[in-house]
Amino acid sequence: MAEFEVSELTGAPAQEIPPTGLAASTRTVSELLDEAPTSGFHRRAVLISGMGFFTDAYDLFVIGIVGAIVTVQWHLSTTQTSWVTGSAILGAFLGAFVFGRIADVLGRKVIYTAVALIMIVGALGSALAPGFLWLVLARFVLGLGIGGDYPVSAVLMSEYANRADRGRLVGLVFSMQAVGLIVGPLMGLLLLSSGLSQDLTWRVLLGAGALPAAGVIYLRARMPESPRFRARVKGQASQAAHDLHRFTSGAIAAGSVAEAPRHRMSPRQFVTNPRMLLLILGTAGSWFLFDYAYYGNTISLPRILLEVAPHASLVAKLWLTLGVFVVFALPGYLLAVWKIDSIGHRALQVIGFAVMAACFLVLGLVPALTADVVPFIAIFGFSYLFTEFGPNTTTFVLPSEVFPVEMRTTGHGIAAGIGKLGAFVGVFLVPQLQTHVGLRGMLLVAAGAALVGMGVTFVLPEPATRSLEDVSGENHQAGAAPSRAASPAATP
Repeated sequence: MAEFEVSELTGAPAQEIPPTGLAASTRTVSELLDEAPTSGFHRRAVLISGMGFFTDAYDLFVIGIVGAIVTVQWHLSTTQTSWVTGSAILGAFLGAFVFGRIADVLGRKVIYTAVALIMIVGALGSALAPGFLWLVLARFVLGLGIGGDYPVSAVLMSEYANRADRGRLVGLVFSMQAVGLIVGPLMGLLLLSSGLSQDLTWRVLLGAGALPAAGVIYLRARMPESPRFRARVKGQASQAAHDLHRFTSGAIAAGSVAEAPRHRMSPRQFVTNPRMLLLILGTAGSWFLFDYAYYGNTISLPRILLEVAPHASLVAKLWLTLGVFVVFALPGYLLAVWKIDSIGHRALQVIGFAVMAACFLVLGLVPALTADVVPFIAIFGFSYLFTEFGPNTTTFVLPSEVFPVEMRTTGHGIAAGIGKLGAFVGVFLVPQLQTHVGLRGMLLVAAGAALVGMGVTFVLPEPATRSLEDVSGENHQAGAAPSRAASPAATP
């Protein structure tokens, strides 16, 4: 755990931290981390964690191309094609639940490395698939790793972060998804125009998903365990202090950190606690509704464009998709990272859902807008801007903040898993809706999902600029005063 210096984590050289003052301090590990400035350690943690979300977005896009190719190559039915495109999402549903819970028992660090290994195995197994069943199973394994990466990467970054920049730092991890959304279609365009056989093209596309996970697995193994988890769950405040002593090259004296109250909530207590159930409703419910619309629309985008621009070639549709991502989605991610902590995490989710609903309603109610590619792309793209500058980012950030430390990855895993269940439903249901009620009917259903998601969001507290312990209620359970950082606007 000593490979990364916590002088980097606190952002100050050892000589700038007065050892005598800290030795006399009664601050806990969490309080020290809350007030630490953002540093090079945080930036590296963002990059190392973000590779999982690059993989998620990359696979999200390329499986649409792969599905189109193998459907013809293997003569698949519509249901079989949906299993090809949806099996990784189903795996993510299970992986988020399982690995989220394990990370609260064994610790964040061990799962952090394990899920990267699983992603590598799943991606390579997919590329080598000899037939339909193998491909579905390999994609399911890949999904297990992706799903497990959601709670661990989000919570680890949240627990490393200070209170002022936590939303931005966790959002930066998730914003690596933007790179995957752009690299995916670029890889597809490159391979489709390279002269490679279609069989080799889809295998290369899937196998390339192993590269980002392989590139960071060594670095993940060297990342430190969360000091908050060690101190508050394992009851190892003195060990956490010793680790901080090593990280800061002796600037913080071993034993100078105050003991933090230990938190022990069983899974049964968690799922029967009214407050926890409300938090699950807010985080998991909004994520389910968002992912239904987002994954259903994104994976089905080639099919949607086929209806809007029926004479466009596959390459032309890829260029249109890439344009939507670059012109609309990428700025949305950047705006979210820039403004999330000043606007508020819950507030930004509400705004994003509202704009998404408005865009889908307009497209569904005005027939002319789905008959011409230019206005359709403009409005559909605008919805993508507020998808990223809104619930696609915040549904990832909020569950990493609102649950108590001993159930934080469990809670995030439940939210992410239910979210992926929504994505799985969307992958299967959106094409069926488009067939039976048309593109406009499908968009009206998506608008309804966004409106309900907006409503569900209001049950959550506003975590921006507040300490994790204050947001989760741990301070109040321990009889401590609320964080002095809490503002009147930052109340549940």
